[in-house]
Amino acid sequence: MPEAEPPSRSSSLRPRPRGSPGPVPGPIPARPPAGTVISMSHRPRSGLAAVSTALLAMSRHLEVRDVLKTIVASARELLDAEYAALGVPDDHGGFAQFVVDGITDEQWHRIGPLPRQHGILAAMLHQPGPERLADVRTDPRFGGWPAAHPEMSDFLGLPIRDGDETLGALFLANKRCPRPGGGCGFTEEDEDLLGILAQHAAIALTNARLYERSRELTIAEERSRLAHELHDAVSQKLFSLRLTAQAAAALVDRDPARAKDELHQVAALAAEAADELRAAVVELRPAALDEDGLVATLRTQARVLDRAHSAHVTFTCDGVRALPAAQEEALLRVSQEALHNALRHSGATTVGVLLARRGPGALLRITDDGRGFDPLAVRRAGRHLGLVSMRDRASGVGGVLTVHSAPGEGTTIDMEVPGG
Repeated sequence: MPEAEPPSRSSSLRPRPRGSPGPVPGPIPARPPAGTVISMSHRPRSGLAAVSTALLAMSRHLEVRDVLKTIVASARELLDAEYAALGVPDDHGGFAQFVVDGITDEQWHRIGPLPRQHGILAAMLHQPGPERLADVRTDPRFGGWPAAHPEMSDFLGLPIRDGDETLGALFLANKRCPRPGGGCGFTEEDEDLLGILAQHAAIALTNARLYERSRELTIAEERSRLAHELHDAVSQKLFSLRLTAQAAAALVDRDPARAKDELHQVAALAAEAADELRAAVVELRPAALDEDGLVATLRTQARVLDRAHSAHVTFTCDGVRALPAAQEEALLRVSQEALHNALRHSGATTVGVLLARRGPGALLRITDDGRGFDPLAVRRAGRHLGLVSMRDRASGVGGVLTVHSAPGEGTTIDMEVPGG
């Protein structure tokens, strides 16, 4: 809910402390006397069930952007407001992210640039408690808004805080339901509910940020590991090229025909080494899961590993639809771990990756024709081959991981996720 910078009023006005003397923009709805029966039929859902639904919705997501959207949508539905927004401040007087609910994409584009931290928006970031106004337009800190901005009156906002850090500010406007006495407005009960939601929103946002940082570290570690593998593969090619060139030099005088064959081999090895180097450049780019999607990322991964190893690595996809971001991330990481095991430890000549649709979800299957192993024996010996971390990743997104293997019979790892 952006506000335009007022042309004549300083944007550094301090927010009026709650309860201090000063103009009050109209009556603020208060909590009814004890014993009054409060009708909550105006809400889509009411009571503890509504709060529980909102909190569960926030806990389902691990991506920061998804968490922000869920917080805003949950707050708007829980308090039956026409509009809701959440701003995450940056260090330059603006907002790094600003998520809205109740406004169409077309309206949002017409409103223009993201708002700045001034007026009531700034107050929510710098004061510890909530702000409840009967009409935001009459507040002295209000500075107007862009022409395309929807008209708003009653207002409820509060900061989302983690200790002393302000993670963002949550705003609601235009209570949709009339009170028995006539008129609309947010109540003290709404204020309490939003406070509960904000406390859990802080936890969800903090967890999402930690998850994203952990994922960045995982991506960096994976890129380092793949760089090492590709370096080894290129080094082997160059070593073979050197030996072949030496052999050709030794044969030039006494067996020109064989020397010519060796030189052809040198050219072939040089071409393979160049391919490996190109593959290294491609693979060491930043992870493309967000931009390219799971299917394209798995396909590229299989192609690069096929070049880097003697085993033949294939990828097959069968009608998979887009999945929630956390599930795609887990599928990618499990495939990387399983492929690493197959290529490094199994002695396989063929490794296959299959991604197939399973109802609303998907099945990932990695198979190899290597030496196989006894899963129970491996578990008893305390050697897990990454199976524990793969199972944790699967269960973390509501999925299931199964391992089928036996000595001399290869290995099949299946991970199934439910979709969203």
